[in-house]
Amino acid sequence: MKVQQIKQAVELGGLEDWGTAALPGQPGVRVSGKQYVIAGSEAVDTGVFECSPGTYRRVVQQAEVMHLLSGSGSFTPDGESAVHFRGGDTLFFEANTEGLWQVDETMRKIYVIL
Repeated sequence: MKVQQIKQAVELGGLEDWGTAALPGQPGVRVSGKQYVIAGSEAVDTGVFECSPGTYRRVVQQAEVMHLLSGSGSFTPDGESAVHFRGGDTLFFEANTEGLWQVDETMRKIYVIL
């Protein structure tokens, strides 16, 4: 199929438990999602991602585009100012971006890792 559709991603149920992410000594942030495979482009990682409020570090190893469906918080790239986000925003990350996520309200996003 040349076109894949994720219907009502804001309300999509049945997300898989992807574990936790946390800073040392901090409570874990619950992470869940659903990955979608695009036939012929299996190297492209795309899907729906959700995480609970909290703080964690992440290295975005490959370029990523994400569209926030709901939630709010900030991402502070190492050595730069915080980027605040809320549902409806779209973020573009260059490969090898490292920084700190502060999720204030449960975040749900559509992501594409290139």
